[in-house]
Amino acid sequence: MMNSDVPDAELLIAPGCVHCPVVLAGLAELLKQGRIGRLEVFNIAARPDAAQARGARSVPWIRIGPFEMTGAHSQSELAVWVERAGTAGGQRTYLIESLESGQLDTVLAACRRNPQLLRPLLSLAGDLDTPFAVRIGVGAVIEDLAPDGLLADAVEDMVALAASPHPQVRADAAHFLGLVGNDRAWAALDRLAHDESHEVREIAGESLAARAAPDDLT
Repeated sequence: MMNSDVPDAELLIAPGCVHCPVVLAGLAELLKQGRIGRLEVFNIAARPDAAQARGARSVPWIRIGPFEMTGAHSQSELAVWVERAGTAGGQRTYLIESLESGQLDTVLAACRRNPQLLRPLLSLAGDLDTPFAVRIGVGAVIEDLAPDGLLADAVEDMVALAASPHPQVRADAAHFLGLVGNDRAWAALDRLAHDESHEVREIAGESLAARAAPDDLT
């Protein structure tokens, strides 16, 4: 019987990479211990398509469950990410650490391949204790995913943000909902357009105006 709590992993390596053997050995040991369900390893010298498909720009490139990362990691560090892979708290930690260290492209790629990360990502927008740099990163990720229609399944989480007691959170929700552009989002924006906060009303109005703009061109 398959244990859904045990994550799978992928590893991209290349000849001459000094860190790749260490990461490979660490993941292999975790596989032997049953803490990883499956490990796929690609040598990008022979399989450059594997790197291209994953948008990997350096090696070792590692995926553990929904988490993507690069560089040197000890077996103990890898084990921590294995344990975190199936928890909402672990996913939040991954997003915070990645965005704080400027790994926006890595988070974008991870969210594209694993939309389950959108819920903890949006939860960061709803937490006033989230560091400012991380909040900026959250907004950048949401904006980048929007044109590909990847936000529709996250609209209820955005609606929940729109009900926050904090104007800053409601203002972010007004911006995010405008990027979704479906009926559920528009209904929430209609309410935010009458919010007690001037900033929230202004952003909601801009989002609603953007909805009407294409019709004005026809």
